Amino acid sequence: MRVPLSWLREYVDLPAGETGRDVAAKLVDAGLEVETVEQLGGGLKGPLVVGQVLTIEELEGFRKPIRFCTVDVGQANGTGEPQEIVCGARNFAVGDKVVVVLPGAVLPGDFAIAARKTYGRTSHGMICSGDELGMGDDGTHGIIVLPHEHEVGTDAIELLQLVDEVLDIDITPDRGYCMSMRGVAREAATAYGLPLRDPALLDVPQPNSYGYPVKVDDPAGCDRFTARTVTGLDPDARSPIWLTRRLQKAGMRPISLAVDITNYVMLELGQPLHAYDRSSVEGTIGVRRAEQGEKFTTLDGVKRTLDAEDLVITDNSGPIGLAGVMGGANTEIADSVTDPETGQVTGTTDVVIEAAHFDSVSISRTARRLKLSSEASKRFERGVDPQAAAAAAQRTVDLLVLLAGGTAEAGVTEVIAPGAPRTIAMPADHPDRVAGMEYGRETVVRRLQEIGCDVYGQDELVVTVPSWRPDLAAPNDLAEEVIRLEGYGNLPSTLPQVPSGRGLTARQQLHRRVGRALAGAGYVEALSYPFIGEGVFDQLQLPAHDVARQVVKLVNPISDEEPALRTTLLPGLLGALRRNDSRGSHDLALFETGSVFRAAARPGVAVRLPVDRRPTDEEIATLNAALPAQPRYAAVVLAGAREQAGWWGKGRPADWADAVQAARALAVEAGTELVVRQGQYGPWHPGRCAELVVTLGGVEQVIGHAGELHPRVVKAMGLPARTSAMEIDLDRLAAAGGEALQAPRISSFPVATQDVALIVDASVPASSVEAALRKGAGELLESLRLFDVFTGEQVGEGKKSLAYALRFRAADRTLTAEESTAARDAAVALAGERTGAVLRGA
Repeated sequence: MRVPLSWLREYVDLPAGETGRDVAAKLVDAGLEVETVEQLGGGLKGPLVVGQVLTIEELEGFRKPIRFCTVDVGQANGTGEPQEIVCGARNFAVGDKVVVVLPGAVLPGDFAIAARKTYGRTSHGMICSGDELGMGDDGTHGIIVLPHEHEVGTDAIELLQLVDEVLDIDITPDRGYCMSMRGVAREAATAYGLPLRDPALLDVPQPNSYGYPVKVDDPAGCDRFTARTVTGLDPDARSPIWLTRRLQKAGMRPISLAVDITNYVMLELGQPLHAYDRSSVEGTIGVRRAEQGEKFTTLDGVKRTLDAEDLVITDNSGPIGLAGVMGGANTEIADSVTDPETGQVTGTTDVVIEAAHFDSVSISRTARRLKLSSEASKRFERGVDPQAAAAAAQRTVDLLVLLAGGTAEAGVTEVIAPGAPRTIAMPADHPDRVAGMEYGRETVVRRLQEIGCDVYGQDELVVTVPSWRPDLAAPNDLAEEVIRLEGYGNLPSTLPQVPSGRGLTARQQLHRRVGRALAGAGYVEALSYPFIGEGVFDQLQLPAHDVARQVVKLVNPISDEEPALRTTLLPGLLGALRRNDSRGSHDLALFETGSVFRAAARPGVAVRLPVDRRPTDEEIATLNAALPAQPRYAAVVLAGAREQAGWWGKGRPADWADAVQAARALAVEAGTELVVRQGQYGPWHPGRCAELVVTLGGVEQVIGHAGELHPRVVKAMGLPARTSAMEIDLDRLAAAGGEALQAPRISSFPVATQDVALIVDASVPASSVEAALRKGAGELLESLRLFDVFTGEQVGEGKKSLAYALRFRAADRTLTAEESTAARDAAVALAGERTGAVLRGA
């Protein structure tokens, strides 16, 4: 809402020295969001005067039409002689009154005016357009042509009200009454403690039986409809300068006198209005719901298909307006047309004024469904004062009579649905308890009366809410009004008392350790949206029956291309990797931890929780049961170089082993043992894919995969060659490790190292050999590491050599060579028994 300060002063006697910034500060303290204070005419300097065009000479030989004009500016130029000006505009003629800026003046934008030679003539000034003066769009995109009654030489800066301040206020949905000068003036009057001259306080004639006939079939959608008729309008009448300037300052474009008046009254009182050409209205005006599929052409010339929930204004021919949103093209106010032969001006002479109150929810649904937001719908959606309809209609009638020479018919139509004022019961000390400070009953009553409430009672107040405040519905709403008017800055600051002994949960601690471990290993965290399209599962080569394809779909997704909640972190991470690679970052290591969403076999139905009390434990449990499972996962993706080449070495590319090592690092943070063995799943290369296994409840469970992605996946998703990835279920990894992370036991005795090289069949997984060695070595084994894999003629065809370093240590003594050798031999023996391994060279 744009609020010109000069207009605001008509309703509140603001102190003379108050600037726009001063007023903005007061309104901000009162709870309004003033975004900017625009200085109109800043830097503007005259002389800028009214002139009359005396002669026009068309200059030939130029690429565009150029005119050399002489203009009478009176004594403004100091000589009284006509001013010679070169101008390219075509929308004025000899005898027209125009706005002239003379040499020595400065226009907005620090544009200094001086005499200069152009197009072979010397131009002593400019004939101005609205854009050049910072006035905004007047619909002509040309020179300002003034009414003939303005005298030559008149100061145009004052005439056109070029110097002003405009407050741009962002109106929140609960403060719809402030989408009017009346509402902002009320807030300003309260903030300054000054009286308000309410523009809605007009003498309005009582409704009678001979007004224009109106029938309301849906009183729930339209509880008030006022109709007034004005006849004998002058079709050639134009909006006066003061009216067009106020519209322009408020951000609206002048159109025609009748339309400008309805827009002006809407800005002034907050009540949207519509004017119908009476000659185009057939019979009784009605209000009803549209028929499903009914067609209607709005003022913008678009033919729209209506829904059964839409509220329409009708006559005997059908819809003539979309209630609260936009009027119809079939009853539009006709533009004035001048007959070139007779000079007679024709156009709309009789109008029917509509001032109605519509249901905010109905208007909001219609505007959103049709994607047709208008100044009227914005106000009805936020709530319009129903009591202002009659005053708005009367104000419109008065202006039409005054400015267009019309005659107001005596008939007044007002259809009103029965209703009672809204009342709220509230303890007098309720604002005190909400704010945590004492206001006292007198302050509470005074502040509520300032916003228009009627207050009765002592300890228990009965508050009658004013008609322009539909947002006040509960005691807390009234408490908020008291608190904001007393000043949010006066509220006491009290730090909450934090109970001791409560820190992060074990789950939260693990998530932080995981993030730190991956960041320390060189990975960069990338957060992605939790939404995916189902087509990504085909790109990831997931089988049709895969559980990851069972998605939870959103009813109102942000994007129709990604309507489902993710069941894996890989699409988002791989998308981030692809974008970074396409922008020149080729050496990438990204990670993400976050929830994935698993659809239940039979989806539950969510209950609607109450808002007037705390939900019961049973209600919360029912709601939680309807939600999808949301385990927390961790994933990494790698591409390019893992170690950069330089003077220190050749470097190496990222590969599947790095992805596996990332999983091992997370297992260490969870305090559990991760079994890594060959696997095959979805997007991973079948020969370079590892299953990540833990033991839960004595049963091995696969909780993730790691390795190099399949070439088909890489091609389908546009990824760099040899991209690797890992994804693991953090919740199950944590469950395998237990709640408490066990610190390692440190022995002061020396370690005994034994290396063994075992030859096994090439098909035997290294993880199986490692498991057998661990089992056979017993309690003395401290660690086991595979440090070499060899294939070749020396070990035989179809064989491979696996070399392990075994570290033995006792907690209470130094091991003898015999003890460590015996433990090694036991490990080798069990490996031979389980996997067929034999010592190399034996």
